[in-house]
Amino acid sequence: VDLVESGGGSVQAGGSLRLSCEASITTYCMGWFRQAPGKEREWVAVIRSDGRTNYGDSVKGRFTISPDHAKNTVTLQMNGLKPEDTAMYYCASDLFCRKLWDGSPTSWGQGIQVTVSS
Repeated sequence: VDLVESGGGSVQAGGSLRLSCEASITTYCMGWFRQAPGKEREWVAVIRSDGRTNYGDSVKGRFTISPDHAKNTVTLQMNGLKPEDTAMYYCASDLFCRKLWDGSPTSWGQGIQVTVSS
């Protein structure tokens, strides 16, 4: 599965950004990871094809993942951004959601930078 990310950029703390990820084919489970310099990669949000979602504790209540089935796209709406949200964000997908939760999905996007200034 090819994944192409778009969106991202720079914003001040408290602002919002939206990331999009277009998949070449429909997959059961898609999500977003992020990795900041010097830190381990962490999963941010996951969505199943039936619409069920899961969020990492650090983004709950601020980020929303949603699908656009017609376009094989998922978006990550990020509100209330904090400087600690600064990271490279990666889209990922797999037939099995557990592969995303354990950090080993089959497909990865190229990554897109999100920078939040204080």
